[in-house]
Amino acid sequence: MSSSLRFEISSVAFFGRSFSEYIDLFDFDLDSLPLRRVLDVAAGPSSFTAEATRRGIASVAVDPLYGLSLAALQSYVRMDYDRVLTEIRRKPQLCRLGYYASIDEVEASRRAAADRFLADYEQGFPQERYIGGKLPQLPFPDGAFDLVLCAHLLFTYAHLFDYEWHLAACRELCRVSSCEVRIHPVCGNDGAPYPEIPRLLQDLRNENIGGKIISLNFEFFAGANRTLMLRRGSEML
Repeated sequence: MSSSLRFEISSVAFFGRSFSEYIDLFDFDLDSLPLRRVLDVAAGPSSFTAEATRRGIASVAVDPLYGLSLAALQSYVRMDYDRVLTEIRRKPQLCRLGYYASIDEVEASRRAAADRFLADYEQGFPQERYIGGKLPQLPFPDGAFDLVLCAHLLFTYAHLFDYEWHLAACRELCRVSSCEVRIHPVCGNDGAPYPEIPRLLQDLRNENIGGKIISLNFEFFAGANRTLMLRRGSEML
């Protein structure tokens, strides 16, 4: 496939989004969140947990880089925001404006989210609001969270992780959830649906995990307009 038809991101980026964007890309009911314990997996510098905490929502974020110093995380934000935003500006044809009026607005929103994360990190890390860890093995007991979210890792980086990793990651997300998992998006960095979705859903169903793909009104990256919902056992979809 031509490189002009996909985002060229060679490694997982430390890149994040805001609380309001999470609501739209995961398509969940905000009114129900104060009653739930939420986990944001591969959260990077997203501000979901910082903003959720201010709203009285019990939220925890996990990422491989948590545990580094604030200065080190600030350096990752600078480097990865520059490389991701440069790629977005190089290939605006792969974006769908509407939710945001312009790429400048996208950049402002994403950088503001990172600033909110960084402002919360030093206090939140010792309070175990930010915990170091990565898929496919998370440092939490079974069913520790009601709602588990994972944005722009699975499927987005399908060129870096094989099928067995994706299956193990989905299994692990379900392990730490007592209710529901939501994964966004269901496409790769070229906007095409992850080709192994049918196989993945069948293999998960064989393990008593049901799955359903939800269509969204939200779309920024072309093709990233669907979210995968997973539930275990009697809550199978």
